[in-house]
Amino acid sequence: MADGLAPTLEQIKRQTQLKILAKWCLLIVFSFGLAASLEWLGLPAGLLMGPMIIAIIFAVNGAALKTSQPLFIFAQGIVGIMIASNLPVTVFGQIWTDWSVFLFGTMATVIASTLLGWAMTRSGLLPGTTAIWGSSPGGATLMTLMCESYGADMRLVAFMQYMRVLGCVASASLVAMYLGVPSSMHSAFEVPDLASWISAIPPVILAFVASAVGVRSRIPGGAILLPMSIGIIIKIFWPISLALPLPVLALSYAVIGWGIGARFSMDTLRHAAKAFTRVLGSVLLLILICACIGAILTVLTGIDLLTALLATSPGGLDAIAIIATSTHVDISFVLAMQTSRYLVVAFAAPILARSLSAKATAA
Repeated sequence: MADGLAPTLEQIKRQTQLKILAKWCLLIVFSFGLAASLEWLGLPAGLLMGPMIIAIIFAVNGAALKTSQPLFIFAQGIVGIMIASNLPVTVFGQIWTDWSVFLFGTMATVIASTLLGWAMTRSGLLPGTTAIWGSSPGGATLMTLMCESYGADMRLVAFMQYMRVLGCVASASLVAMYLGVPSSMHSAFEVPDLASWISAIPPVILAFVASAVGVRSRIPGGAILLPMSIGIIIKIFWPISLALPLPVLALSYAVIGWGIGARFSMDTLRHAAKAFTRVLGSVLLLILICACIGAILTVLTGIDLLTALLATSPGGLDAIAIIATSTHVDISFVLAMQTSRYLVVAFAAPILARSLSAKATAA
């Protein structure tokens, strides 16, 4: 009887594999179809938004496809190298020279998001320290992974964080279109010449190794921060090109978009259904507050509005980096502000969460 069941079980296994393969094929086709459409419309970060939107649609309809964690880490490493390749070495001199501007922009954003999270915690709208972690600007994956150890609901934090990332990507892209800022991203579907592929081998290897070491070393945000840091050091001391072919970047953006979109599972949405309006309101309010801080920076420094908005946007470092490098903005200013805030949030979030949640409970 066991022999008779074996072919049936094998057939079921094969059918399951074929269904998963078919889902991946559809996800890839729809993702790059939408990405190409968004790029054709001139929407910045279309290569990230397209896969992200399609992955969300798949996820909420019960067809979520989980991206391989090593691949997701590697994609972050590629983005880290991309950031390093686009970050002028003069950025550190800029931070040193304009330290008061960067201090204001970083601390104002962190303080605003922290106060919003504290107010939501005191109101009892969300359980435990969830609102504090969910309101942390930047480091969405890091905040989601860290929060559970500090009494937060990981699912609601993930919902808040990735809803904010999606909102920041969409709003920043729409603002760029409204201001008439042209995209500097060429077609990702053009095939680079052989020399470009050969020169890309060292940075790809560096992204793979450094992102893996960053994760294994338990460095907060190490998958993106370590490749970026090493890339910057290389740019300073060695004349090695870190440029990557656009198809490599497009695939990395797609992997990150799928990874983010897949987190919007139906289970998460059901869990967050009662708090949806409040969560969405807090996300929009945080984006608005950070936009106001960006507008203040524009008035104080004379920097263009889109650069200031991207610099103070509470979206993820990788998502904002993709938008910044696909538009004509001051990339060094945006990435310097985002990186400094990311580091502050990564190391200060646990301390702030413990302190503020204790005060909210006492009150």
